[in-house]
Parts: sequence; structure tokens; C-alpha cells
Amino acid sequence: MPNSHTQQLSDDTITSFDHLIINANIATFSAQYGFGIDTNEHADNTPYGQLENAAIGIKDGKIAWVGAHEQIATHLLHYQENQVTDADGHWITPGLIDCHTHIVYGGNRSNEFEARLHGSSYQDIAAQGGGIVATVSATRAASIEALFIQSEKRLLALIKEGVTSIEIKSGYGLDLDTERKMLTVARQLGKKHNIHVSTTYLAAHALPPEYKARADDYIKQVCTWLPILHAEGLVDAVDGFCENIAFSSEQIRRVFEVARSLDLPVKLHAEQLSDIGGSALVAEYQGLSSDHLEHLSEDDIKKMAASNTVAVLLPGAFYTLRDTKLPPIDALRKHNVPMAISTDCNPGTSPLTSLLLAMNMGCTLFYLTPEEVLAGATIHAAQALGLTQKGRIEVGCDADLALWDITRPADLAYQIGLNPSAGIMSQGQWRKTV
Repeated sequence: MPNSHTQQLSDDTITSFDHLIINANIATFSAQYGFGIDTNEHADNTPYGQLENAAIGIKDGKIAWVGAHEQIATHLLHYQENQVTDADGHWITPGLIDCHTHIVYGGNRSNEFEARLHGSSYQDIAAQGGGIVATVSATRAASIEALFIQSEKRLLALIKEGVTSIEIKSGYGLDLDTERKMLTVARQLGKKHNIHVSTTYLAAHALPPEYKARADDYIKQVCTWLPILHAEGLVDAVDGFCENIAFSSEQIRRVFEVARSLDLPVKLHAEQLSDIGGSALVAEYQGLSSDHLEHLSEDDIKKMAASNTVAVLLPGAFYTLRDTKLPPIDALRKHNVPMAISTDCNPGTSPLTSLLLAMNMGCTLFYLTPEEVLAGATIHAAQALGLTQKGRIEVGCDADLALWDITRPADLAYQIGLNPSAGIMSQGQWRKTV
């Protein structure tokens, strides 16, 4: 593939980079390099926005230049050996982004896994005191140190597979102190491991036992806690569970109104088990994303398209629950709704700590293409978190990159159980082995 979109390297910048990556094939996911261009109107559509035999210049943690390898090859003597990475023909993608996770939690719910295999449904388990409420008890009981240690293991598994940004939700506290504890652990994980963590307030996740049959009273508390935790710098976005076993759209609307007053973006768990209008609600609030979506209607897809709300698909939960109702992929494509893919890592319905496997599931279970799932774990995942400088490789974006020992980008979704990661860069710095 000729590098017809690459940028010329000016003389005054030729020696200015902090680091160079040379001899690389790059999946940019940038419209500047042909990604996403409609083939019916343009002849230069380029799968993955890919550049072959290319190079990247990095300065101050940002991508400063992208161009042909031959443009820089004769100037390498200006750089010290430790300033140059020879990709040896391997592929570079944006660092992967896991845009929907619940990795901070206490306890273990493998007993529910067994119960489902004996015929219990998700709703049956919840009615018997299991499900989210069981994790709430364990998370409330855990110390902040114990919660950090348990959650760190899950984060490290994701980092090893090229994840450089992640969303972490609260929602297993359902009281002020434990919601604060979860969000604090999320912040601590990001700081220790030099990974971008977007924190999401999900207190409207389930009804705690002390509020049994008093959902409106509990939502009032959720709305009271949000400004407190936001003032403490712990909240980047607000989420809720809008379902027939959780909260109504009108109850979630009350939470969204508080989020709007604080200028916080919103997102929603919606249409996983039923259609009660959750995606229409999040679109009304110009939400970042609506997530799960197996029961999403085409009317609400149109509303998501109009509000530029990302559809976050979670095949791990679909797989674990043995669901048979597929998300409306063709209708999402028809209306050009961007689709992200994520692990939904959680203790009950998606105990998944591999974004690469989630991508494979997106292909095998949801019939997405390898290009769609890789875009869903990079550029569209970034949009689902409001991260405008991440998820693609172009000048001005963060130098969050993943180096892969693969032949083609499709290998990332094709292979099962093999981790082809050959290097991970965060903010322009190669990570040490984790």
C-alpha cells in the first residue's frame, strides 16, 4: 500500500523527536490516512487507515510526525540508539482502550457460574440475593488495600494485552463510603501503573438491601452523593442500569439531571434484557455511550446516531449468559452509529480480562469484521470515553501505542489465547514488562 497520505518531514524537525519508531506497519485508524472513507464516494479507502513501511516521530508524549520510513532512514545518525525502536516490519496500532469495565470489586461469584449451568437464570440469581448485591456485600467488607490488590491483578492482565486506557466503574458500593472507596482504588491503579483511567460513577446500579422496595428513596441518595464525590475529584462520567430488574428511565433521568448540572457526561447500561427506552434517554442527554443493546430498537438507533452516542457492545456478557438475542448490528451499521467493543469485566456476567478475546467474540458471536472490532477497541472506544486525543495515530494525539508481532491486523481478532504483544507505549514511554 503506497503511503500517499504520509506527511513530509521538514528540516527543522528532523532532529527534534524524543523517540522514533521505524520500519513499521501502522494501523492508524485516522481519516487522514484513509480510515472510514466511504468507498462508494472515494477511491482511497484504506482498511485500518494503514500505512506500510512507515515511521512515527514522538515528542513530549505526543505523536509529532507520521510518514514513510524512507523519509527518516537517512537521518538516524542524529539519534542515540535508545531513542530509536526498529519495529522490524511488525504492526503498530493505537493502544487498546477497554471502555466498559467493573474491575474494582471484592469477592468471587463462581458459585453463580455453577448455578447458571444448573439452570438458574440471571433474574433467578438476583432474586435469591445473588448477582450484584452479593458483590456489594463483599466489596463493602473489603479494605481499600485488599480491594486494590485484588483489582490490580485484573488490570495487569489487560495491560499485558496492549491496553493503555481503561474505564473503571463504581457501583458495587451502593453507599457513599464504598462508592468513594472504589473510585479511589481506580485512581490509585491508574497512578501506579501509568495508565489512563476514566472513572465512572455507577451508584444507580442496583437497589441495596437497606432500600428494599424504596427505589425512589435510593435514587435520591444517589443524586446526593454524586456532587460530593465529584467535588473530591473522583468522577469523570455518570452511568446507570436502566432495566426491568434495575431502575426506570425516569429514575435514571433524575441522576442525569444532577450530572448535567455538574457538566459531567453520561452513559448507560441499556437494552440488555428488555427495551424500556434507555438508549433514547442517553441520546437525549447527548450521552457518550449506550452499552449492551441486545434489545435496542431502530428508532432509538436513529436517536443515538443524531446525538453521536457510541454503541458499546459487550460480547463477554452475551457469551456468559448464553444469550441468543443479538444486538442489531446491521441497523447500527445502516445508521452509521460507531460501535465500540469492551470486556465488561465484572464478577458475575463477564469475568473477562482479555480485550483481544472480546474482539474475537465480537467477530464470532456478533458477526463484526476484524476491522470493526479493532476500531471498536481503539478509535470508537476513545469516543465512548470522550478521549479526543486517544484511539488513533495522527499528529497531535497521545503517543499511546501497541506493537504487535503479527502478519496482519486481522490476526488480533483471529487468534485465540495467544498474546502477540511485543511492546506497549504510554504517553511516549515504553512500558517495562508487567
